[in-house]
Amino acid sequence: MNPSCNLFIIGPTGAGKTTIGRRLAEHYGLEFLDLDQEIEQLCGVPVSRVFEVEGEAGFRARESQLLDECSRRRGVVLATGAGAVLDPANRRTLVERGYVLWLQATVEQQLERLAHDQQRPLLASGDRGERLTAMAQVRTPLYREIADLAIPGVQEHVHAASARSILLIDQHWQRQHAA
Repeated sequence: MNPSCNLFIIGPTGAGKTTIGRRLAEHYGLEFLDLDQEIEQLCGVPVSRVFEVEGEAGFRARESQLLDECSRRRGVVLATGAGAVLDPANRRTLVERGYVLWLQATVEQQLERLAHDQQRPLLASGDRGERLTAMAQVRTPLYREIADLAIPGVQEHVHAASARSILLIDQHWQRQHAA
């Protein structure tokens, strides 16, 4: 069962948006897009380099432009960047153009999953735990505001997390369309 013409995945860094997104796209027969990868293709450099050269504001402008373009397509699973929800126009775009799935993860889960990841520009300096906590305080209410469905983060293998996500999406979609 396809929950919408588009499925948009939001959530914090390290929640599994890309990994689970690929599996959801395969299951629902949709094209998979990762917003950060789309930015890298457009710019020809890693996201970390875009941050280095243009700063966060420059990156966010590119992110908003590509979110608008990618979300206009039909039949996609789009894994957004963790901070894409910061812009009110982005939140409106996500809500209006697809089904929004919020993959949740605690700061402890994020720290564990990102322990060896050195590619995240916003985690490059300072205490990662403090940084992730500060981001969660700002972003969690925004995720909550636009999510059609929240998938709680639990410690499980990606196959189990994907299967659980599919089950919850299908149950939620069936309940909404049975009424």
